[in-house]
Amino acid sequence: MPIGLNELVRPTNTALVTMEVQSGTIGDYSPFPELVQAARRANLIQNISELLQAGRTAKLPVVHCTASFRGDLRGSSANAPLLRAMTRRPDHILEGTDGSKICGELFEETYDIVCNRHHGVSPFTGTNLDATLRHCEVSTIIATGVSVNVAILGLVIEAVNLGYNVVLPLDCIAGFPDDYVEAVTHNTLSLLAVTSSKDDLIELISQPEIDFGNSTTC
Repeated sequence: MPIGLNELVRPTNTALVTMEVQSGTIGDYSPFPELVQAARRANLIQNISELLQAGRTAKLPVVHCTASFRGDLRGSSANAPLLRAMTRRPDHILEGTDGSKICGELFEETYDIVCNRHHGVSPFTGTNLDATLRHCEVSTIIATGVSVNVAILGLVIEAVNLGYNVVLPLDCIAGFPDDYVEAVTHNTLSLLAVTSSKDDLIELISQPEIDFGNSTTC
């Protein structure tokens, strides 16, 4: 198991956070075929689903960071090439449509927390994510989802800047092309987060000798 993981992931301080695991990003409504293919090659949905289920069983907070557009695009900026392209065709994650929904097998409505945004490319700025995690007494984030190209990188950097420890299960993130993902993971993300795997984390949070049952106020 990676060095430091036992110290970072504890029953009283850890949350599972997903990034944009939505039908409009990696599902049937996605306009990003390369990302969809990368997620499928990585078996991303199944890997994240298994990790989330272990987290729910251990009563860890599960927070989904999503993105969507209002029909009138209010609150959404187009101040970057990616955002300009997305606001020209917002239907894939239009608020209230199937494309904006979390991929079904990843969402437990009675347990999970959703933190949505209408702007930007990362989850903390201008949202209630930081307040939500702090109210849950979280200091370590297990980050999953897409994409390594932009959103995962933004999530990790913002989390570190806000004082969180980040654990990154490498089989629960995806991006494209593969060589770029490998380079960013090796040269950037590994400097900011402790890298791990789904199986190592499931083993850790499922240890019967650790009482996760009363681990959070969230």
